[in-house]
Amino acid sequence: PEDDFFNRFAGMAAMAPVLPLIGGGKTRLQPVYVGDVAKAVARAASDPDLAGKTFELGGPNVYTFRELMELVLEQTERRRALVPLPFALAGMIGSVCQLGAGLVPPPVTADQVELLKADNVVFGQAPGLADLGIAPVAVEAIVPTYLYRFRKGGQYADLAEQSPA
Repeated sequence: PEDDFFNRFAGMAAMAPVLPLIGGGKTRLQPVYVGDVAKAVARAASDPDLAGKTFELGGPNVYTFRELMELVLEQTERRRALVPLPFALAGMIGSVCQLGAGLVPPPVTADQVELLKADNVVFGQAPGLADLGIAPVAVEAIVPTYLYRFRKGGQYADLAEQSPA
Protein backbone atom coordinates (compact mmCIF):
# COMPACT_ATOMS: atom_id res chain seq x y z
CA PRO A 1 0.00 0.00 0.00
CA GLU A 2 2.94 2.36 0.40
CA ASP A 3 4.55 1.82 -3.00
CA ASP A 4 6.13 4.85 -4.57
CA PHE A 5 4.91 4.25 -8.11
CA PHE A 6 1.14 3.77 -8.11
CA ASN A 7 0.61 6.11 -5.15
CA ARG A 8 2.71 8.83 -6.79
CA PHE A 9 0.69 8.82 -10.01
CA ALA A 10 -2.65 8.35 -8.24
CA GLY A 11 -1.83 11.41 -6.14
CA MET A 12 -1.01 13.33 -9.32
CA ALA A 13 -4.28 12.20 -10.89
CA ALA A 14 -6.16 13.50 -7.85
CA MET A 15 -4.72 17.01 -8.31
CA ALA A 16 -3.53 17.54 -11.88
CA PRO A 17 -5.57 17.66 -15.08
CA VAL A 18 -3.01 15.51 -16.92
CA LEU A 19 -0.70 12.59 -16.28
CA PRO A 20 2.68 12.48 -18.02
CA LEU A 21 3.56 9.65 -20.35
CA ILE A 22 7.28 9.84 -19.78
CA GLY A 23 9.11 8.92 -22.96
CA GLY A 24 5.76 8.56 -24.69
CA GLY A 25 4.60 5.83 -22.31
CA LYS A 26 6.24 3.02 -24.26
CA THR A 27 8.63 1.73 -21.59
CA ARG A 28 7.72 -1.81 -20.59
CA LEU A 29 7.50 -2.68 -16.89
CA GLN A 30 6.82 -5.92 -15.04
CA PRO A 31 5.71 -4.93 -11.53
CA VAL A 32 6.15 -7.60 -8.88
CA TYR A 33 4.14 -7.80 -5.68
CA VAL A 34 6.28 -7.19 -2.59
CA GLY A 35 4.67 -10.18 -0.88
CA ASP A 36 5.97 -12.41 -3.67
CA VAL A 37 9.45 -10.93 -3.31
CA ALA A 38 9.35 -11.53 0.44
CA LYS A 39 8.37 -15.18 -0.11
CA ALA A 40 11.20 -15.57 -2.62
CA VAL A 41 13.76 -14.11 -0.22
CA ALA A 42 12.52 -16.32 2.61
CA ARG A 43 12.74 -19.44 0.44
CA ALA A 44 16.18 -18.54 -0.91
CA ALA A 45 17.48 -17.76 2.58
CA SER A 46 16.16 -20.99 4.10
CA ASP A 47 17.24 -23.41 1.36
CA PRO A 48 21.00 -24.11 1.31
CA ASP A 49 20.73 -25.41 -2.28
CA LEU A 50 19.79 -21.88 -3.38
CA ALA A 51 22.83 -20.18 -1.83
CA GLY A 52 24.63 -17.95 -4.31
CA LYS A 53 21.97 -18.30 -7.01
CA THR A 54 20.54 -15.31 -8.86
CA PHE A 55 16.79 -14.99 -9.41
CA GLU A 56 14.83 -12.69 -11.69
CA LEU A 57 11.65 -11.61 -9.96
CA GLY A 58 8.86 -10.09 -11.98
CA GLY A 59 5.10 -10.10 -11.87
CA PRO A 60 3.00 -12.27 -14.17
CA ASN A 61 2.31 -9.50 -16.71
CA VAL A 62 4.27 -6.93 -18.69
CA TYR A 63 2.70 -3.49 -19.15
CA THR A 64 3.65 -0.31 -20.92
CA PHE A 65 3.96 2.81 -18.82
CA ARG A 66 0.81 4.03 -20.62
CA GLU A 67 -1.13 0.93 -19.59
CA LEU A 68 -0.13 1.45 -15.96
CA MET A 69 -1.28 5.09 -16.09
CA GLU A 70 -4.59 3.90 -17.55
CA LEU A 71 -4.88 1.40 -14.69
CA VAL A 72 -4.25 4.18 -12.15
CA LEU A 73 -6.99 6.29 -13.73
CA GLU A 74 -9.40 3.35 -13.80
CA GLN A 75 -8.79 2.48 -10.14
CA THR A 76 -9.04 6.09 -8.96
CA GLU A 77 -12.11 6.67 -11.14
CA ARG A 78 -10.52 9.74 -12.66
CA ARG A 79 -10.52 11.03 -16.21
CA ARG A 80 -7.26 12.73 -17.07
CA ALA A 81 -5.46 13.45 -20.29
CA LEU A 82 -2.37 11.32 -20.84
CA VAL A 83 0.25 13.65 -22.30
CA PRO A 84 3.47 12.36 -23.89
CA LEU A 85 6.51 13.90 -22.22
CA PRO A 86 9.89 13.39 -23.92
CA PHE A 87 12.63 11.93 -21.73
CA ALA A 88 14.76 15.09 -22.03
CA LEU A 89 11.97 17.38 -20.81
CA ALA A 90 10.93 14.94 -18.07
CA GLY A 91 14.56 14.76 -16.92
CA MET A 92 14.80 18.55 -16.72
CA ILE A 93 11.55 18.71 -14.74
CA GLY A 94 12.85 16.00 -12.42
CA SER A 95 16.11 17.85 -11.85
CA VAL A 96 14.36 21.13 -11.09
CA CYS A 97 11.80 19.47 -8.81
CA GLN A 98 14.53 17.71 -6.86
CA LEU A 99 15.95 21.10 -5.87
CA GLY A 100 12.78 21.83 -3.89
CA ALA A 101 12.25 18.26 -2.74
CA GLY A 102 12.43 19.23 0.93
CA LEU A 103 9.23 21.26 0.57
CA VAL A 104 7.07 18.80 -1.36
CA PRO A 105 7.84 15.43 -2.91
CA PRO A 106 8.84 15.85 -6.55
CA PRO A 107 6.39 14.37 -9.09
CA VAL A 108 9.32 12.58 -10.67
CA THR A 109 13.07 12.62 -10.16
CA ALA A 110 15.77 12.76 -12.80
CA ASP A 111 16.92 9.30 -11.68
CA GLN A 112 13.44 7.87 -12.16
CA VAL A 113 13.31 9.33 -15.65
CA GLU A 114 16.68 7.74 -16.39
CA LEU A 115 15.37 4.36 -15.24
CA LEU A 116 12.34 4.71 -17.52
CA LYS A 117 14.57 4.95 -20.57
CA ALA A 118 15.02 1.17 -20.51
CA ASP A 119 12.45 -1.61 -20.15
CA ASN A 120 12.29 -3.12 -16.68
CA VAL A 121 11.28 -6.73 -17.32
CA VAL A 122 12.80 -10.09 -16.52
CA PHE A 123 15.03 -11.58 -19.21
CA GLY A 124 14.05 -15.16 -18.42
CA GLN A 125 17.69 -16.24 -18.27
CA ALA A 126 17.70 -16.92 -14.53
CA PRO A 127 15.23 -18.80 -12.32
CA GLY A 128 12.21 -16.81 -11.21
CA LEU A 129 9.22 -17.00 -8.91
CA ALA A 130 7.83 -20.14 -10.55
CA ASP A 131 11.13 -21.93 -9.90
CA LEU A 132 10.64 -21.14 -6.22
CA GLY A 133 7.09 -22.50 -6.27
CA ILE A 134 5.53 -19.04 -6.09
CA ALA A 135 2.58 -18.08 -8.29
CA PRO A 136 3.02 -14.32 -8.86
CA VAL A 137 0.14 -12.05 -7.93
CA ALA A 138 -1.03 -9.64 -10.64
CA VAL A 139 -1.08 -5.88 -10.21
CA GLU A 140 -4.84 -5.91 -10.82
CA ALA A 141 -5.32 -8.00 -7.67
CA ILE A 142 -3.33 -5.69 -5.39
CA VAL A 143 -3.61 -2.08 -6.63
CA PRO A 144 -7.40 -1.84 -6.07
CA THR A 145 -6.88 -2.68 -2.39
CA TYR A 146 -5.23 0.68 -1.74
CA LEU A 147 -5.75 3.13 -4.63
CA TYR A 148 -9.44 3.53 -3.78
CA ARG A 149 -8.41 6.25 -1.32
CA PHE A 150 -7.55 8.50 -4.27
CA ARG A 151 -11.11 8.43 -5.63
CA LYS A 152 -13.32 11.51 -5.43
CA GLY A 153 -14.72 11.51 -1.92
CA GLY A 154 -11.91 9.31 -0.64
CA GLN A 155 -11.97 5.74 0.54
CA TYR A 156 -15.57 5.87 1.78
CA ALA A 157 -17.10 7.43 -1.35
CA ASP A 158 -18.85 4.20 -2.31
CA LEU A 159 -20.55 4.08 1.13
CA ALA A 160 -21.88 7.62 0.70
CA GLU A 161 -23.42 6.62 -2.65
CA GLN A 162 -25.23 3.68 -0.99
CA SER A 163 -26.68 5.57 1.99
CA PRO A 164 -30.40 6.45 1.91
CA ALA A 165 -31.33 10.02 1.08
